[in-house]
Amino acid sequence: MKVHVNGSLVDKKDAKISVFDHGLLYGDGVFEGIRSYNGLIFKLEEHIERLFESAHTITLRIPLTKKQIQKAIVDTLKANKLKSAYIRVVVSRGEGDLGLDPRKCKGNETVIIITDTINFYPKKLYEKGMDIITVPTIRNNCEAVNPQIKSLNYLNNILAKIEATNSGYEEAIMLDHLGYVAECTGDNIFLVKGGELYTPPQCMGSLRGITRDTVLAIARKINMPTHEHVVTRHEVYISDECFLTGTAAEIVPVVKVDGRAIGDAKPGKATKAITREFKKLTKTAGLKYTI
Repeated sequence: MKVHVNGSLVDKKDAKISVFDHGLLYGDGVFEGIRSYNGLIFKLEEHIERLFESAHTITLRIPLTKKQIQKAIVDTLKANKLKSAYIRVVVSRGEGDLGLDPRKCKGNETVIIITDTINFYPKKLYEKGMDIITVPTIRNNCEAVNPQIKSLNYLNNILAKIEATNSGYEEAIMLDHLGYVAECTGDNIFLVKGGELYTPPQCMGSLRGITRDTVLAIARKINMPTHEHVVTRHEVYISDECFLTGTAAEIVPVVKVDGRAIGDAKPGKATKAITREFKKLTKTAGLKYTI
């Protein structure tokens, strides 16, 4: 495997950063997860735009232009001969000292690009649906660490993931500080009720997911009414269908939440229709490259 580290493609064993990098010491940095499908990097411009937005909010300078990052991603995919891959782009504050003050960093931000294959959830969960639970760990308050920032400090999500796996579940719902449904540990959440689509608003503790936005656009295209407003667990329980979305997860149906069956406890018609349209888009919406 070749890994892009600060402008160079190096072997995996040589992909190293300083132990004083503030990304390692404090989670001081941002990242993006991106997918390529058969030689097409899906929604690449949108992902890079979100990377720069996250960096801007934490006052982190990205030492490459958007076009340069695009090229570096393509170069890394080609070096690894990958037509279909999961791509991780990481930008950290770079080397500093043991203090918190980012001004102590030397101004040489770290840029890492990793490309590899991924299987996020077992195949059977996409076919039969997933059981999930609600966990005690709440999503970060947007006035603390705003969930719109894809920061390297992912401990909030990791703690919720631990609670899910300790209880025997692959995924879990996280509530916001007011008790409304925010998102899952790594995915956005959608409900279908009466032929209409519902998802929590991004301002209430959920990430503005690229796949989330894609699903909303698909629903509008197929004339399915969409709503972005606060969601309670009661509304989840009584929904006709439920599914999760994310770059790595794509679209995965949910058939039971907190022990309550969702609809008839099978992946629903709307979920399947949206999934079909999503798969079509993965063949057309993005940057093409050849190996």
